Amino acid sequence: MDQKSPPRHLTEGLAAEELAAAFLQRKGLKLIEKNFRCAYGEIDLIMQDGRTLVFIEVRLRSNAGFGGAAMSINQSKQQKLKRTAERYLQAHGDSACRFDAVLMSKLDSNAVEWIQDAF
Repeated sequence: MDQKSPPRHLTEGLAAEELAAAFLQRKGLKLIEKNFRCAYGEIDLIMQDGRTLVFIEVRLRSNAGFGGAAMSINQSKQQKLKRTAERYLQAHGDSACRFDAVLMSKLDSNAVEWIQDAF
């Protein structure tokens, strides 16, 4: 049986998340969880920055034709992330938190833009 490889956007997305996690760990954040999922959605990375829990959306957009990586985190996506984070906090204990974004135009650690308190 011929097995198909996953679509390129999925493998690139996972590679972007790995690159973002490594980048943030070098900045002193501690990885707590990857790809937390619930009925509301998914959070790519959950990390600890001192006493603050950080929910991180990772976006890789090689084409800026539709506004690029930052514009892809629209109001609807932000609401899904917030609901998903609330669910995580209900299950794991309330904590001070923030929402960050890691944006990339290519899979390269030199092309990482980290936005703290993105929304």
